[in-house]
Amino acid sequence: MLVQRTNIQEQLFKTKQRDKASNDIMQDVYRILSTADDSQERIAQNIQRVLPTTSNNFDFELLETESIYHIDHIKKICIDYRLRFLDSHYFKGKMPHEVISKIKNLEKEHHIELKGFKILAPSKLFKLDDRDDPILFAPIGNDYYYLIHKWGRDLHPLRKIMMWPFKNMLNLVATVVGLSYLVTLFVPNGLFSKNSTSFQFWVIFFFMFKCIASIVIFYGFAKGKNFNTAIWNSRYLKS
Repeated sequence: MLVQRTNIQEQLFKTKQRDKASNDIMQDVYRILSTADDSQERIAQNIQRVLPTTSNNFDFELLETESIYHIDHIKKICIDYRLRFLDSHYFKGKMPHEVISKIKNLEKEHHIELKGFKILAPSKLFKLDDRDDPILFAPIGNDYYYLIHKWGRDLHPLRKIMMWPFKNMLNLVATVVGLSYLVTLFVPNGLFSKNSTSFQFWVIFFFMFKCIASIVIFYGFAKGKNFNTAIWNSRYLKS
């Protein structure tokens, strides 16, 4: 049976559902919108323009609860799946017509022009074209974001597992240790001496650990890589 690809929108919603504080989201958003400035500037129609903003004057009664996400929910998904959450003008992929249609419908329903768009997507989509699972957001205020549209194919079903070593230093070290141990197990008995001993096993393990760790460190420095916790909202290429 084929393994299904990971729908990042579904994972984002599950993350919010597991958060006990998510039940208070609508109350927080109502408080934010009730104090919004009516004279707020309208955004430019071109979402590629650099127009940073932290809120949009949505009509609270028209918002869908399942489309509202706090920055903490988005950050967790970014770290788990090694994604980035950046301003839309950094996005280099192609946006489908559905995006424009949904923005126009939202603006018509809420009698506003949206601005400050953000996109949640893999890092490579902010450098070149690809089809992997981008999601467009607009800020509500106070670190809450409204999900406007998701397009493209879902993420690889094993992406979360494959990106686990890059979450932080502890995960990376654990991965290198585990991989070194597995490689050591594949070394034939008696390869270096007639009698295999535990001391010989750990000497080989230490050698394998140094080799694999050296490769990882070299790759990390050569490619300018960093951990998921550091790059999830970074606009720089070398991270």
